Amino acid sequence: MRDLGAGLGFLIRGQRWVFGHGKWFGIGLLPGLVTLVLYAGALVGLGYGADDLVTWATPFADDWSSPWSGLLRTALTVLVFVLGLFLAVVTFTAVTLLVGQPFYESLSEEVERTEGGTVPESGLPLWRELWISARDSVRVLLRVGLYAVLLFALGFVPVAGQTVVPVIGFCVTGYFLAEELTAVALQRRGMALKERLALLRGHRMRTLGFGVPLGLAFMLPFVAVFLMPGAVAGATLLARGLVGEDGRDEDGRDEDDEETAGRAAAGKGRTAAEG
Repeated sequence: MRDLGAGLGFLIRGQRWVFGHGKWFGIGLLPGLVTLVLYAGALVGLGYGADDLVTWATPFADDWSSPWSGLLRTALTVLVFVLGLFLAVVTFTAVTLLVGQPFYESLSEEVERTEGGTVPESGLPLWRELWISARDSVRVLLRVGLYAVLLFALGFVPVAGQTVVPVIGFCVTGYFLAEELTAVALQRRGMALKERLALLRGHRMRTLGFGVPLGLAFMLPFVAVFLMPGAVAGATLLARGLVGEDGRDEDGRDEDDEETAGRAAAGKGRTAAEG
């Protein structure tokens, strides 16, 4: 629970950072707005076409008696749309980051500059960074696609498919959202995708504490756009914490303040003993 709270703390700190730096909040909105328009059109199309797709895919149910045919196809239509929404939530971040790479890179660097004073540099040209980001995003999306197919199949399991599977789905969404967002800062430190995934697995609860609430919020398209700048800022802070560069402990308290408080308490103890 402590690590879950720490992950949520990084998300909140990121949102507070961008709202305290209005210029960067405005810059961070632009890529999300462009991506939102594209995804809204795709989801509307899926909403209109999902029932036709299910009817085409289930010709065996044509001869079923009522209401079984309708119940099956209605359930499958809902599952298809939920699957599409699941993929949209996860891929929204990847596509937005790709569209807004220069914007979010600058935002992340500014967060590092205000928090630590120095900004790590990858030493790679922009075109190379874009290529690596696109390649890694495709690899992540392939992983997400495999999970999506598996969860879709498990959704037919009675009881567990309607209770446990959605929870697992949100955890998967949150985990890969955190990976995509922290990639901005971790890639700047020269960490490859395999190393980033290993780092997040080593701090799984903190990663889920950051990603799962964000994934739930991203279910609402307009919310996703407005939270995206703060999500990048928060992920930068999370990345700094994971590699040991953040100046706070796992509960979000400043370590320097704790050290000062500790010295003050020790001083009071000595005074009391002397008295």
